[in-house]
Amino acid sequence: MTIDEREQKARELHADHHNCCQSVVLAYADKLGIDEAAANRVAAPFGRGLSGQGELCGCVSGMAMVAGLTGNASEVPALCEKFRAENGDIVCGRLLKMGKKPCRELVACAARLLSPVVD
Repeated sequence: MTIDEREQKARELHADHHNCCQSVVLAYADKLGIDEAAANRVAAPFGRGLSGQGELCGCVSGMAMVAGLTGNASEVPALCEKFRAENGDIVCGRLLKMGKKPCRELVACAARLLSPVVD
């Protein structure tokens, strides 16, 4: 898949009622080495800043999951910094208060940032 296709897949998953973490993780389901249903279940509690707590953004949690499952865990700090640089924060509650980008665009951003690391 191209970067654009991954971004679009993440947007579509989010539009189809997947949370932010699930949308990022499932956009890379073909790379994870686990079945899509298992990936969906493991990512489920990480949406809305860890089950609605407003903590670490689900997009960032999703990037960490994908990086870990693909053997690229060492890239997580750099991915976090890139996400923060583009979006202003990595904490869900603060991102929502900023209101600069809707979640659907944040999942696309996370999918795009992951592509050079995973694809």
